[in-house]
Amino acid sequence: MPRAIWKGGISFGLVYIPVKLYSGSVFHDVDFDMIRKGDQCPIKYMRICEKDGKEVPWKNIMKGVKIDDYYITLSEEDFEKARSGKSESIDIEDFVKTEEINPRYFEKPYLLEPEKGAGKTYNLLRTAIYNTKMAGISRFVLRNREHLALLMADEKVMYLAQMRFDDELRKPDDLKIPKTEPTKAELKMAEQLIKEMSKPFDPQRYKDTYEQNLKKLIEAKAKNQEIEAPEDVEEPAGLEDLMAQLKKSLEAVSN
Repeated sequence: MPRAIWKGGISFGLVYIPVKLYSGSVFHDVDFDMIRKGDQCPIKYMRICEKDGKEVPWKNIMKGVKIDDYYITLSEEDFEKARSGKSESIDIEDFVKTEEINPRYFEKPYLLEPEKGAGKTYNLLRTAIYNTKMAGISRFVLRNREHLALLMADEKVMYLAQMRFDDELRKPDDLKIPKTEPTKAELKMAEQLIKEMSKPFDPQRYKDTYEQNLKKLIEAKAKNQEIEAPEDVEEPAGLEDLMAQLKKSLEAVSN
């Protein structure tokens, strides 16, 4: 099991449940190094002062915000003050129905594990959330920043879905969305196509084929082998004959 990235507790009314927070996702990206073309010399990044060109050690680096021509610097004590005592608590503010939340708000998943001795209260809240089919809108502080999150549960575990605050989402008001409406026949055909393509969600069906192909390519090159490039995928037709495209699509998924 990986190391917990946060320790604290869930505040549920007057109940406090000590928990550990774990990342709920795993990255499978290929780990590339930057090298110089020609002799494959590795590239190293350095922290260089813009004024004198000298390297700056980590111990001499602070965080600052530039206002006019002057930097306001912040220390760790300043960040502690901004946390307002919330750094060790997942505070549930309201309970809502998950389907009421637009998926655009969701950002990152985390898993929650009870601390030793907190299993009963952990399972009490997990079961209550699961049975009521509700989720808790919460706040917590991670890496010097307060986050909004949704506390959810299934039959085994409680987990957090980190969320974006409303003012972090770009509004669609400036997009140029035409008011052209489809015909009834086109809409009926599109709805039929959706129905034909509908099936229960199975996350195992969807794989990162790009990363898989990239790893195969690297393995082949390491053995001085060549991999043939995939055939070009036929580009979709234009929008001139929408009904013809819908019919052709429907025939393809029906076969």
